[in-house]
Amino acid sequence: MYITITGSLGHIGKPLTRQLVEKGHMVTVISSNPDKQSAIEALGAHAAIGSLSDVDFLTATLTGADAVYTMVPPNYNVPDMRAYYGQLGHNYVEAIGRTGVKRVVNLSSYGADLAEGTGIILGAHDVEKMLNGLPDVAITHLRPTYFYYNLYAFVEMIRRVGFIGANYGGDDRLVMVAPVDIAAVAAEELEKPAVQQGVVSNDVRYIVSDEHTGNEIARTLGAAIGKPDLSWVVFTDEQSRNGMEQNGMPASIAADFVDLGASIHSGAMRQDYDRHTPAIMGNVKLHEFAKEFAAMFNA
Repeated sequence: MYITITGSLGHIGKPLTRQLVEKGHMVTVISSNPDKQSAIEALGAHAAIGSLSDVDFLTATLTGADAVYTMVPPNYNVPDMRAYYGQLGHNYVEAIGRTGVKRVVNLSSYGADLAEGTGIILGAHDVEKMLNGLPDVAITHLRPTYFYYNLYAFVEMIRRVGFIGANYGGDDRLVMVAPVDIAAVAAEELEKPAVQQGVVSNDVRYIVSDEHTGNEIARTLGAAIGKPDLSWVVFTDEQSRNGMEQNGMPASIAADFVDLGASIHSGAMRQDYDRHTPAIMGNVKLHEFAKEFAAMFNA
């Protein structure tokens, strides 16, 4: 198969590219960074250097692909995150429509079923709706849960004040996922034919590696870094917002993250996930991630 991957060689893109190449597929990786070309080619893939904001480039790169992996790269420097998602979503729809690609695997997020109250995840909600409007295209929306590496954001807080703090956590049960487990599912989905049993359909697939409360996470990470009494303090929304803004985060982005945290705390983010919990979890468990966390903490 000819498969095009967006997202360069990021946390998911690199293991996904490696898996697809090893299976014998012809893989093209889109990256905006020319310095990534040699690393992409070293994996046995073709590098397409250009911007997802350029519809003509995107169209040319997708032409001839049997399947496409779409994602919106994080960009916290934009003034309006939802508008940013919307623009790239529009570009994907335009390019896929022009080229006639029939199989799309889209990286979304748990909580993307909700039309309000989830902050930055609203962009993923919008992109899902846009892609679903494409006629005769088989789409699978991957909805991974809380990325383990989000916990790295607490490293400096632990060093400075000795605890983890956010407007979620504590006794909240967090469903977490490792990028390599997402890549494995993405590879599996990309290999599926566009038409199955005579039907072209849209699908949603949740991906999770482990599940623990915030307090359990704090204890596990604490044990790994030599701080067995590490705790997870739940802030109010106002405390969380003020802390982010004091650390230099733009007010609009801080507000989005507060909404996201509040939806995790209330359980709204995982309501649809709870109705469609995967039968099999990924391989990377919290205690294994804790070793990586400790390595970064002690670096």
